[in-house]
Amino acid sequence: MIPREKMIELYEKMVRIRFFEEKAVELFLKGVLPGFLHSSIGQEAVSAGACSALRDDDYMMSTHRGHGDIIAKGAHVDRMMAELFAKKTGYCKGKGGSMHIADLHLGILGATGIVGGGLPIANGAALACQMKGADQVCLVFFGDGASNQGSFHEALNLGSLWNLPVIYVCQNNLYAESTAQSQHQKIKDISVRGMAYDIPGVSVDGNDVVAVYETVSEAVERARVGKGPSLIECKTYRHLGHYVGDPSTVYRTKEEIEEWKKRDPIILHGERLLSVGIFQEKDLREIEGRAAREIDQAVVFAMNSPEPELEDALEDVYVGPYIP
Repeated sequence: MIPREKMIELYEKMVRIRFFEEKAVELFLKGVLPGFLHSSIGQEAVSAGACSALRDDDYMMSTHRGHGDIIAKGAHVDRMMAELFAKKTGYCKGKGGSMHIADLHLGILGATGIVGGGLPIANGAALACQMKGADQVCLVFFGDGASNQGSFHEALNLGSLWNLPVIYVCQNNLYAESTAQSQHQKIKDISVRGMAYDIPGVSVDGNDVVAVYETVSEAVERARVGKGPSLIECKTYRHLGHYVGDPSTVYRTKEEIEEWKKRDPIILHGERLLSVGIFQEKDLREIEGRAAREIDQAVVFAMNSPEPELEDALEDVYVGPYIP
């Protein structure tokens, strides 16, 4: 039985992620934010459920669609928003942008825009934990398209061979950019690929935050006690296109999108909290109100933050001071 506090925490994390993403999309469409933006709206249960199974000192590696993962691991939304604005107060001082946010103090090793690029890095972090004799683990997120990459197979092979404390979590939103899973894979469950490397492979409802949390928690504890990696596939769905502005109805139907929206992970978990008597409707609204205010304050912080100076471009590049 999951404690009441954890059930509430899961809801709070998902709402915070949703409000952050909705505000980021709004600002991007207004032309306020630079660069590209990949929204994870609809996938909140995977981020919140998986990261809630980790300790503060555990490591996490994310993807180009990583805002939700990073928030779920404990990142501050004001510094995240500042990074999206390319401001000096951002997590990467405005140099990383939406796809490369990191906070090593929170175990967030970073997000990468390279498909499947985080898998070998996660192995490295897990190897470091193993060599130190620590009981820390590393969790890495990737998409269904990344499971066809050489980096995926190489990482799982090495992780299995060396018995690394790593959890491979596939955020299967059914589309690799604009290509449906059925068009790039013959298998229906990506989790079966764990069999080739003799590690547990499990598929779970990625819109059920409790199912994700429980499944990942088991894999985390298994890794913590030296039993090696696990592959977890979370079947979910992104409500928006591959990137903000992507006319996704070219490759998927409006009917499909609306059907998946009926299984919105936040609505599902909210209904669960109400049905078991943990919350009343007003309690849900209070959480949403706090999240909305927090995101609004993050936008104000970002907008009022200073721009990087020109000479800042040469900082954090060289080991020592740059000498022209």
